Amino acid sequence: YIRVSTEDQNTERQVEKMKALGVQDRFLYIEKKSGKDFNRPIYQAMKLTLREGDLLYVDSVDRLGRNYEEVKQEWRELTKGLKVDVVALDMPEIFDSRKFKAQGDVGKLLEDQMLSLLAWVAEQERKKTLQRQREGIALAKAAGKYKGRKPIEIDKAAFEKIYAEVERGERTARYAMKKLGLKPNTFYKAVKEYKTKTGRWAE
Repeated sequence: YIRVSTEDQNTERQVEKMKALGVQDRFLYIEKKSGKDFNRPIYQAMKLTLREGDLLYVDSVDRLGRNYEEVKQEWRELTKGLKVDVVALDMPEIFDSRKFKAQGDVGKLLEDQMLSLLAWVAEQERKKTLQRQREGIALAKAAGKYKGRKPIEIDKAAFEKIYAEVERGERTARYAMKKLGLKPNTFYKAVKEYKTKTGRWAE
């Protein structure tokens, strides 16, 4: 499983490490999404293919995720629930579930301790990154250089057509959101903007 947090980040380094281990392309699951939780489509699709005895490679523990409690829970689900072995390539001498398994009860204790420590470190790193981002935005605002997120562009003609169907009771708001590719807050903001006294888009 290969993960980076954003679309502009490169996965090639992780891919090369996996291929060096002999992993075939069809077994590579590559995702560009934040590790704040496990609601990731590629990761969840991969889990559905895992079977008892499979071996899952990750570049490091924080490639699995960055949420302290959820990483611990996910590791246990993989190794205890699905009975899959997991290896973090940056620390294989320590973070290899096969070695913990071979040590019996002592291995279980050591595994829990190491997982708690490394997941905690990963979470602290994520918090530091978020703090740096906040500080950077604050400095940019103070310098008058912060532009914020790019506004979402809405196809007004398509919106008017579908929203008219919603108002007539022919379509649901959920359908309209899916059709337009909008999140609820964006959709309802557009509705508010559209529903002026003249029934036209606010200028």
